[in-house]
Amino acid sequence: MSRGKGKSSSSTNTIWIVLGLAALGTGMGAAIASRLVNRPSSVADDVLVSSVGETAKGSASFCQYNALESVTASLYQVRAINAIANDPLPTLSSLSGSLNADLIASFTPAPFPQISDRARAAKIPIIMYHDITSVKDVDWDVTPEDLEKHFQMLQDGGYTPITMDRMVSYLRTGGQLPEKPVLLTFDDNYLGQYKYAFPLLKKYNYPAVWSVHTRFVGTGGKKPKATWDQLREMQKSGLITVASHTVNHLNMKNLSDAEIDREVLESKKVLEKELGITIDYFTYPEGDFTERAKDKVKDVGYKAALSMSLDPRQERSANESEDLLSIMRFGQSRFSEAIEQASGGTASNQMALLPNVSNGSIDFTTPVEKRKVTVDGLPLTLVYGGKAVTAHADKRAQVAEILSMTPNAIAAVDGGFFSLERIDGNTMIGPVMSQFSSNAGIFNTGNKGENPLLNGRPLVLIGPTSVKFIPFNAAKHTSLEAVRSEMSDVTDAFVAAGWLVRDGKPQSAESFGRLYGFDASRDRAFWGIDRSGRPVIGVTMEMIDSVGLGKILAKAGLQDVVMLDSGASASLAYRGKSVMAYEPRPVPHIVALLPPDPVRTETADKPNCPVSFNPRN
Repeated sequence: MSRGKGKSSSSTNTIWIVLGLAALGTGMGAAIASRLVNRPSSVADDVLVSSVGETAKGSASFCQYNALESVTASLYQVRAINAIANDPLPTLSSLSGSLNADLIASFTPAPFPQISDRARAAKIPIIMYHDITSVKDVDWDVTPEDLEKHFQMLQDGGYTPITMDRMVSYLRTGGQLPEKPVLLTFDDNYLGQYKYAFPLLKKYNYPAVWSVHTRFVGTGGKKPKATWDQLREMQKSGLITVASHTVNHLNMKNLSDAEIDREVLESKKVLEKELGITIDYFTYPEGDFTERAKDKVKDVGYKAALSMSLDPRQERSANESEDLLSIMRFGQSRFSEAIEQASGGTASNQMALLPNVSNGSIDFTTPVEKRKVTVDGLPLTLVYGGKAVTAHADKRAQVAEILSMTPNAIAAVDGGFFSLERIDGNTMIGPVMSQFSSNAGIFNTGNKGENPLLNGRPLVLIGPTSVKFIPFNAAKHTSLEAVRSEMSDVTDAFVAAGWLVRDGKPQSAESFGRLYGFDASRDRAFWGIDRSGRPVIGVTMEMIDSVGLGKILAKAGLQDVVMLDSGASASLAYRGKSVMAYEPRPVPHIVALLPPDPVRTETADKPNCPVSFNPRN
């Protein structure tokens, strides 16, 4: 897979520029200009922006840039501004972490009633309750004590109950969610819900949805219902979103078209008249519906509809539902199991806020930023942006040590597989060339006897403006000239373990061939390019197999990703510190990210490089 420079659609650019200026105004324009020209050195916590030419204080380096660096850096700023004028999408995309994600995502909601692809990575369990009563009459009743235990579990576990409005907005746009979102719903407007659940919701400050069938409001009997005054009290609290649950609570599969029209429309009108608010949401009695019912719910102006199933095998999180008019829920009996799924889907909704740059361009001009994300239950640490390079040390060391010796480098991940022949050796498996090395620019062919075993694995080629991932051919890629035939200005090359994602598609088990341990659960390191063209390095924070990791990284918005090392060697360092919970095994090779594309001056003089790079000297 080859990715080089190119131009994106001018019409798409124009649309986004106009939308951005209209929504954000001149203040945002000033912020963008400041970010482009002034390049602040950092912002708080996990989203840190690098400055051009920044060097870790007190660190040694492989090579020294010449005396014209400050001049060329200024020229680079002019070039960058021109590049943005011609192709602003990559820069806008890189700023998405600093902008309000909900605002940006709202520019491109999915067509109603579809759920946005950006929202599919999250897991939003919706819990469905019925009567809350001190003595259970049926299995699905819940006592006040048990309900408070549920609420305490949410609080202790760091879960965040969200409103129906926020969930629907997220499902439309994929904007932003808390880390562990949950939606609480109460069906049938039982008096016990008002008497017991409402006070607990106020105590914990949790929002919830109240599904009301209008004919039975205020009625008595064995299961009395809350009155209109009690509904008004709950609605005015700001915690309760009232939804229509029809007029008569009849299964809609058994109704004629005329009956469906009445149940859907009349209940909305009555609720709006009595409560003085707009009713935006609908709940199907018993969870059943027909296409006619869905069409009517849409026609009368509901923004979403809640469903359910009596078959636990059909229960799933909201974002896995077919559309906004058939959002699935979990019965309260599966509370503990359901909330364990909760995930804000940060990776997906943060990475795909703006349209992807689909022209195959590589973008080495974006700020470097670190994010901790969870996709499908797997925590990841990812670092985006900047310029990708490799470094090859003379001896093995921790990634953070090698990082500190790489000029200006901000983050790095352990690189390709290395030989275990010598405990402190730097011999790699397969060919290798690094621009940061005591042998900078020299192509090491590797062990010619072993190289055929690597055929078909990704040969990673990095140049000043492009990246290529191509199948390694031991008979062909035997010299620097041969590699230059693939990329004329190549500066870095090595053979990776295997493709995790290729052309946006996760790879199958067959693609890994005889790679040892690809199907085992291990800590894993990887690097590649996301769909906007930015370099990405990362590590898993829990163990996983290679095929499963590829599926997750594809969901996270990565276009081409190769696996580096795995197991005890997997390591990522950011701004001088390892992010791993353990002390990884020392390695001799890293993939690093420098500040955005500093321009090097053309000169006949060779860089002033040390005779030997040894991080332990």
